[in-house]
Amino acid sequence: MSNDDQYGGAGHGEVGGTGQTRTRLPEAPADPYGPARRTSRAPRSLVTVVGVVVLLIAAIAFANQSPDTPDDRPADDAPAATSTTATGTDPVTGKTAGIPKGFAHDEQGAQSAAANYAVALGSDAMFDASRRRAIVQAVYLPDVAAARQTDLDKIYADQDFLARIGLDAAGKAPKGQTFISRMNPVGTKAEKFTGDTATVSVWYSALFGLAGEGSKNPVSESWYTNTIELKWLNGDWRVSDFTQKDGPAPVGRDQSAASAEEMAAAVSQFGGFTYAR
Repeated sequence: MSNDDQYGGAGHGEVGGTGQTRTRLPEAPADPYGPARRTSRAPRSLVTVVGVVVLLIAAIAFANQSPDTPDDRPADDAPAATSTTATGTDPVTGKTAGIPKGFAHDEQGAQSAAANYAVALGSDAMFDASRRRAIVQAVYLPDVAAARQTDLDKIYADQDFLARIGLDAAGKAPKGQTFISRMNPVGTKAEKFTGDTATVSVWYSALFGLAGEGSKNPVSESWYTNTIELKWLNGDWRVSDFTQKDGPAPVGRDQSAASAEEMAAAVSQFGGFTYAR
């Protein structure tokens, strides 16, 4: 297995249920915290991650754009009203290893499980050996977890990989810096649902890097879609496999990149995602 292979948390490779998935993390930009830059697609590296905040000011900016541009999108392409409306179903109350558990045995429950599991597998907790094992045991099917654990431990303990992303041998950030690996789902889609099995695509924004003064790997954003295969087992959904692809990535706006201090403050002040749908 290549050191560039894995799922969630730090792009390294072939660790999806059947070992056919490659997850990538953004590489450090050449000009940390410099002026905003636009790229045609996110750079590739090891692992994935998370996080995006939708600001009201962005919506206002779009609303204030010229109305002269016609909307040529056919009505058939419009998303269904139910794709973003509240379902009325109460959220789960149980947790295992800090991960929401006890999702409904239906299509909505499968989508919720996929989104929350993707977040856990893409979190900075995957860089801690004990927390990583707890997440893997809570999210994957038992037989898949057993086969996956050794590969994941090997990947996250790879000294070359850790050095490349600015962490020490124990997966810790340098003093005065904060490591961030977050995945924030934007939406989910049930590709297939058969009662006890489901295939769900999760579209998300990933944040990955080191926040703080002197960071050589500043936090950057990238976009991916993971398609997660789930199976119902012992009263909950569990992951059996997944695949990943780039995008769809939105057009970047003309915004200045945050300073090291601002990014570090945001990381400490804004908590990560905890429950979706």
